[in-house]
Amino acid sequence: MSTHLTDLLEGDPTVQKVLLIEADVSAGEDILTAAAELGVEAHVATHEDVFRSYRPELKAKISGTVFTDFADPQTALDDLARFCRETGIDGIVACWEFLSPLATRLADRLGLPGHRPELADACRNKRLMAEVFAAHGVPAPRTVVAQDPGELARRVAESGLGFPLVVKPAENAASIGVSVVRSAAELPEAARLAQSQTHKTSHGLALDITLLAQEHVDGDEFSVESVIFDGEIHHLTITEKLTTGGTSRAELGHTVPADTAPAVGAALYAAATAAIRALGLRNGVAHTEVKVSGGGAPKVIEVGARPPGDHIMRLVREALGIDEARACLQTVLGRRPDVAPRRRAAAAIRFITAPGAGVLRWTSALPCGDHVIATAMSKMPGDEVGGPYDNMGRIGQIMLRGATAAEVNKVAAEAMEAITVEMVTQW
Repeated sequence: MSTHLTDLLEGDPTVQKVLLIEADVSAGEDILTAAAELGVEAHVATHEDVFRSYRPELKAKISGTVFTDFADPQTALDDLARFCRETGIDGIVACWEFLSPLATRLADRLGLPGHRPELADACRNKRLMAEVFAAHGVPAPRTVVAQDPGELARRVAESGLGFPLVVKPAENAASIGVSVVRSAAELPEAARLAQSQTHKTSHGLALDITLLAQEHVDGDEFSVESVIFDGEIHHLTITEKLTTGGTSRAELGHTVPADTAPAVGAALYAAATAAIRALGLRNGVAHTEVKVSGGGAPKVIEVGARPPGDHIMRLVREALGIDEARACLQTVLGRRPDVAPRRRAAAAIRFITAPGAGVLRWTSALPCGDHVIATAMSKMPGDEVGGPYDNMGRIGQIMLRGATAAEVNKVAAEAMEAITVEMVTQW
C-alpha cells in the first residue's frame, strides 16, 4: 500500500471524508463533484499505474489517494482498512462495479454504513445473484449454470429451457460476452464468447467465467434507479434502455424518465424492491436492470450495487433535478438523502457506434441546438474501433433534453439519423 502526499497531512477533523474505490469511471467525476459541493473530503483507492492515466481535471477533485492491488482482494481489504482508520474515512463508495464486494466488506470491517457483507459477492456475480433471486422468489429469468460448452448443452436440454436464450459469463459488464442463442447449434460459439475474457483490465481482476444460460425475455428493457438509506428504499425513476437486436445486446442509449403506463411502472418498482431486499442492500444506490414481456410481467436481469454508468445520474439530474451522486454520498455518510424531485422534464443519451469493426475515417458534425446538452467523441479519425456488439464499440455520444420523454426521444432519433460514420474496413 502507498498513499499520496496529501493523505499524510493533518486535515480538519470536523470535515467528513469518503473513499471512492476506483473513480476513473463515468460515475466517478459525478461523485467527486458532489463531494466538493457537500464539503466532503474525497479520497480515491486505485492502483498507481492506473492513477497515472487519470485526467488532470479528475485528479484536481481528489483530496488524496491510496494505492493497492485489487487483484489480491484480501491484501486490498487490509490495505484500505488501514488507510481508512489512519485517515478517518467516514464512508465508502464503489464507483466501479467489479469492486462493489470489496466496498461492502470494507464498510463492514470499519463499522460504516453499507450492505450485508455475507451477500457481497451475490451483488456482482450473476451466478450467485440468480441463486439468491430463486431462493427469495424474485421475478427473474430461469437460469442454468455450467463450466464448459458440453455441460452447458446438457444442462439446457435437461432444464427444458426453450430457445432463444441468453448465454453470458457469471462476471463481466458492458454486455461483454453476452449473446442471444436461437438453437443448440449456436451454444458452443456463445460459450466461447462468454469465456473469452478471463481477467478484467485495467486492474487484472480474475473473472468467474462460469457459463449462464437464461431464458430470453422478449420485451422492453428498463432500469430502476434507487437510493437506499438504512434499508429504506427510495426509487428515483425508471430509465428506458435502447439496445441492439440480433445476437448482441449492446446498449445504444437511455431516456429518463421512461414513458411507461402506471401499472407497468408499479410492477417495475415492485420487482426492483424485491431484488434489492433479497440482495441485502442497506445503504447506497442500486441500479436494477429489468425486462418487461409483452404481457407486462417484469423479470429482473441483474442489480448493480453501485452508481449507474453511462451518465444516467446526469440524466436524472437534468430531467428531475435529483442529484443522485449527492444522495449516494449522503447515505454512505449516515445522512438522510435528499431525493425529492425539483422538476418534471426528460433527458436522453444516445451512443454513436460504427456500423462494423475497422478504422474510423470520418464522422459528420455532431448536432447542436436548444435540445442538446453535450456532445463528445471518444474515437478520432484513424482510430481502430469495434463493431456495435457490446458497449466497448462506442465512438461518441450526444445528450439531449426535452419537456417529455416522447419529445426527447423524437429529437434524439432525429439527431442520430443526421450523423454519418464512415469506416475503412480492416484488412
